[in-house]
Amino acid sequence: MREFKTWHIIAILLLACTGFKVQAKELKQQGTSIEDIVPEGWLHHEAWGDLNKDGIKDLVVVATPDDEEDLLRRDDGYVYNFNPPILAIYFGNGQVQQLWERYDYVIPPDQSENCSHDIVLEITSRGALRIAIGLFCNAGSYGTSTDTYTYRYQNGDFYLIGMDNEEMLRNTGEVTLVSENYLTWKRQVTRSNAFTDDPVTEKWSRIAKKPLEKLGAREL
Repeated sequence: MREFKTWHIIAILLLACTGFKVQAKELKQQGTSIEDIVPEGWLHHEAWGDLNKDGIKDLVVVATPDDEEDLLRRDDGYVYNFNPPILAIYFGNGQVQQLWERYDYVIPPDQSENCSHDIVLEITSRGALRIAIGLFCNAGSYGTSTDTYTYRYQNGDFYLIGMDNEEMLRNTGEVTLVSENYLTWKRQVTRSNAFTDDPVTEKWSRIAKKPLEKLGAREL
């Protein structure tokens, strides 16, 4: 009976320790630097700038956890990380960066050994947040694409005010760029070729007005 109790206590302690480790590997609620906020070992992208026009720098982070169940290890040691990335926005208050909102299912995760996403974040001088998501496949497709979403903080939330989609065919060099502006409700389609001197063509059209979409309404 005493031996059973001993092993029972050990099992409880091990479970408690495991739970503590999982809990500890989270984005912090606040911090003064990216190292304070993002757990060690997590891949991350960051952008600094004034989002809410209060004269104080804010922080936007896309961080990818390293949970073992979503890692795939090749025989040569290379590790694929299929964990869903986390998008988080921190507002500065002059002392620390404080978490304003966290989005768990906005940035698409890598799902294949042959295709990967490249994330670029930018906060413009006018306070707009740009999230660029590139997709590159080394097998099964000749195309590469980059979707760039532009958000503006207004009325207490972030709203999509523009979107660009650029696609290129690596075998022919054909490039198509579709830009939509949700403030003027206009669409521009530009076609060119990366391999030739063919003239660039441009076409404008109007798009139907609709309520501006909030950040987090869907996966990008």
